[in-house]
Amino acid sequence: MASNQTTTPPPTLQRGKACLRCRYFLYSIIHQKSLTMLKRALSRKRKMRCDGSKPACQQCVRAKQHDACQYDDGKGKTRTQLLREHIERLEQRIRELEDPEYTSPSVTLHDPHRHGRSESSSSSLTGSPASTGFSLSVSSFSPSANNSPQSSWIQGIPSPSPTPFTDIYHEEPQPTIELAQTLVDVFFSHCRQSLLGLHMGRLRESFTRPVMEQHHPVLTNAIFLWACFISRPGPLSTHESHYLSRALDSLSDALQYQNRLLDVIQASCLLSVYFLSNGRALEGSYHANAAASLAIQCGLHGAIINRSSSFETTASISPFKLDPPKDAIEQGERILTFWQVFALDRCWSVVLHKPVTIPHGSDGYPSIILPWPQDMEEYVAGQIDDLHSFHTVRSFFDHQVTNVRGGFSPLALRVKASALFERAHHLASTWDQPLAMSSAFTDDFQTLEHTIAHFIPTLIPVHQLDATVPDEKHAYIVTHTLAHAAMINLYYPFGAEDPISYDKCLRAARCLVSIIKHIADADYEFLDPIIGPCWTCAVDTLIRELNVIESSWPLVSSSDVRSEIGTMLYAMNNLSACFPLLGYSVAKVQKRLSGL
Repeated sequence: MASNQTTTPPPTLQRGKACLRCRYFLYSIIHQKSLTMLKRALSRKRKMRCDGSKPACQQCVRAKQHDACQYDDGKGKTRTQLLREHIERLEQRIRELEDPEYTSPSVTLHDPHRHGRSESSSSSLTGSPASTGFSLSVSSFSPSANNSPQSSWIQGIPSPSPTPFTDIYHEEPQPTIELAQTLVDVFFSHCRQSLLGLHMGRLRESFTRPVMEQHHPVLTNAIFLWACFISRPGPLSTHESHYLSRALDSLSDALQYQNRLLDVIQASCLLSVYFLSNGRALEGSYHANAAASLAIQCGLHGAIINRSSSFETTASISPFKLDPPKDAIEQGERILTFWQVFALDRCWSVVLHKPVTIPHGSDGYPSIILPWPQDMEEYVAGQIDDLHSFHTVRSFFDHQVTNVRGGFSPLALRVKASALFERAHHLASTWDQPLAMSSAFTDDFQTLEHTIAHFIPTLIPVHQLDATVPDEKHAYIVTHTLAHAAMINLYYPFGAEDPISYDKCLRAARCLVSIIKHIADADYEFLDPIIGPCWTCAVDTLIRELNVIESSWPLVSSSDVRSEIGTMLYAMNNLSACFPLLGYSVAKVQKRLSGL
């Protein structure tokens, strides 16, 4: 009698112990480039019996798929898992390309080769993609590291960037060379409004180079944004929101790279003036503060004074050390960039009623040791003034006589007027009315008044403005306006009690009216937007005079003052068409006048 022979089944493996090929059969097309076929192959399941043998189970050996036999032991990512993640990234990229408004979810990147390391080892900042560019060590906090208290807090050691550049460079489509150069040409005629100090010829030529040799997109997109902004209401302005979004998106990427900090500073200035011009004060203030802080940290201002009153270059202690400039043009661009930041910080801190970010240079704070800005043509010719000769702004206020040439270019005069504008506002705001003026306050007040009074005659006379070339005319209009607005800021708080202060304030406001009479309708779109707040100060002064006249006895004609206010309102209306921030001021003035 034949006995029944039974076959012993293979031992049953625990759930999840079978190899991945037996659990999910991968077709041989896995290495093809078709995304659809890859996805179908990975999603299709074909259950197979696996004996769990290693390095390859019998099913894979029988199918001659030794290499495809993989086990998910939880210690690292298998090839299949990596392929799944790759497909997910490709799908997200397709959605981004098909829908510009699609925002991909945040993705945490994992290094498949780091599964053997402990969690504590991953907390190191140096070389990490999430690193801010510094490496902190225990020795950084040692008292013997440096006698300077600032340097004992943190020792900034620049670490290499984890990758050359991120998606901003490699994945986002860039404008064609022709389009980029056209936008630069549109911007060039208005670059004085933003004070951007770049050699435009080099900027245009840079678009013909490889992407990595160009300026970072944060700067180029900010320039393209301005080209669209100043083209309102033309067709080009329809792309304004696009380049604004790209500039803001590029900003966080650019901050990862120390050699792009100059691009970040310049772009932040452009973004700040753009926001301020459009009445978006909070965003404008944010970018202005960021630009000023980075400029000081990079050492663009020249040098700082330590406690022993000796000088040391900022590059020797700053964690944001810039590479030396390649030539005189690059050095000139850095000088112009600092003064761009300085003028932005000084002027708009008054409008925004906030402290300046770049200190005045007293009490051990950074002092500006940098030549006054020059015309780009001088930098091209290699004619750069002495870089470390004297405290530029402090010497200007103290009337110190130096043998250093320069300081009379249109941009240098514009910067000086910006310093006077802020200094007058700051000094007047420190006066406490219930208290008597201290001798120190009186001395500072008289010194500043003397500085303003001697500065204005150094400018081209107002009646000669029409004879100058357009670029210089627009620059001198702004400089004259800031200087007279500084006089208003200085005397306005005292005008209610002091007749002399009242008269000087009124005289300065009427000087601004006379300047407006030399502004043609075609000039408004080229003016600096800071003019708007200056005109508002003048209107306030004229309205105060109107109130005095119409409340006096015997009655006096107020037609002249009303005509002057009308001239100011006409100019403010024209300027508000270019810079919307002035629209609120115009409406406010008109409301005040309607009640008189």
